[in-house]
Amino acid sequence: MSKKLLLAGAVLASLAPAAAFAQGGAAAGAATGAVGGAVVGGPVGAAVGGVTGAIVGGIADQQQPEFRQYVTTQSVPSYTYKEEVRVGAVLPESGVTYHEVPAQYKVKGYKYTVVNNTPVLVEPSSRKIVQVIH
Repeated sequence: MSKKLLLAGAVLASLAPAAAFAQGGAAAGAATGAVGGAVVGGPVGAAVGGVTGAIVGGIADQQQPEFRQYVTTQSVPSYTYKEEVRVGAVLPESGVTYHEVPAQYKVKGYKYTVVNNTPVLVEPSSRKIVQVIH
C-alpha cells in the first residue's frame, strides 16, 4: 500500500510544476497541489499540497490586477511578438528586456516582461512564458 502511495506521489510531484503553470496560475497550482496532497497524505496532505501548489503557480489570481497596475507604472516597453502570447511560448533570445518581480508577489526565479501590451512571467533560462497576467 505505501509503495503505491509513494509512486502516486512521485508521479503527481513530477507533473505538478507543469500543471501549475497553466493559465489559471495560482488557482491551477492550488488544485494540482491539493490533488497530489490528497493522494499522498489524505485530507491533511490535500491542505498542505494546495498551499504549496499555489506558491508554485505564479502570481496569485487576486494579486494579478495589482501586479498589472505595478507594471503599468514602470513604463515597461511592450515587445511585439508575432505569435500568440500564451503559456509555453518561447520568447526570442534578443530584443526582449526582462525585469525583476517585486518580492511582495512572492515569485522567485522568474522575471516579467510585457509582450503585445500584456504582462507575462518568464522563466529566464528558457525564455518560456509561464504565466500570462490578466
